[in-house]
Amino acid sequence: MDLLKSTICLLFRKPDRFFSIEKVFQQLEPELSKKISVEQWTAPNGYASPKSIIENLKAVKKCNGDVYHVTGDIHYIVLALPRNRTLLTIHDCIFLYRSAGFKRMLLKWLFLKIPVSRCRMITTISEATKQDIIRNTGCPPDKIIVIPDPVDNTIQFSAAEFKKQEPVILFIGSTKHKNLDRVIPALENLPCHLRIIGNLSDYTIDNLKKYNINFSQQSKLSDEAMAQEYYRCDIVLFPSTFEGFGLPIVEGQKAGRPVVTSNISPMKDVAGAAACLVDPFDVHSIREGILKVVNDDNYRQQLIEAGCQNVNRFAPSEVAKQYLACYEKLLSL
Repeated sequence: MDLLKSTICLLFRKPDRFFSIEKVFQQLEPELSKKISVEQWTAPNGYASPKSIIENLKAVKKCNGDVYHVTGDIHYIVLALPRNRTLLTIHDCIFLYRSAGFKRMLLKWLFLKIPVSRCRMITTISEATKQDIIRNTGCPPDKIIVIPDPVDNTIQFSAAEFKKQEPVILFIGSTKHKNLDRVIPALENLPCHLRIIGNLSDYTIDNLKKYNINFSQQSKLSDEAMAQEYYRCDIVLFPSTFEGFGLPIVEGQKAGRPVVTSNISPMKDVAGAAACLVDPFDVHSIREGILKVVNDDNYRQQLIEAGCQNVNRFAPSEVAKQYLACYEKLLSL
């Protein structure tokens, strides 16, 4: 079947306080629309109660497309879709590590094992998440295709003089795996300003003061405001201990900023050879990485130049091509 004569239904969860999935496909939709007709469907219910799940499964049957793409989160929706024409994107498996006992078992079956077995093709955003899916489901590796997230077009390269005497270090996120608890002692008494995007607990604020960290905090920023944060900083610090992808790495690179990130997958894979890699579990390693970027002018410039090259593989047009190839394959079955 010809792509140009076909329709892809992009299936979304009900919007909540996070919009990461929606943001990804907002970037891709204009590129996809050049080759295939795109329709979007949003689940009427958000909370994953039995009633909500049943109502969402009933509602999605009204969709009428040639190919169905479950864009993430509501993985169970594949149960109501034609197997041979359904693509499921799994962004990460972190929900399994936030639960235990019966709840974890239930989530594993309903949101991972059964959906994986009930669709023709799966995409995920990193090799690390692909291996996570295989470990937890036994899925054949050739059924899973790694397609990265696109970098935001709102962010553009913006050259700026590096403030070596007191650099602004941008840190995005405040959940435990973002690793702020190790970053704080790593920055003890360093002449810098730590700019945190995310909500802070009283404990974290006390800890920042204990280690004599000059900091400021903001949250709930628009895409435009977030782009300004990248432009105003000197270093992007992203030493996360767990990610499905790690978009701040390529966003920082696209803005023209040196990036310090984790030497584990998927962060090191996303960064390529264009970031300073540190051990996220070692406070000393994080500190040494920051100091190297601050003090070594040639190294810092090499990171910036390599980052500008690295981001090309995450352009929306390049990522859209990979999804279109998947749709074409499904249409040919």
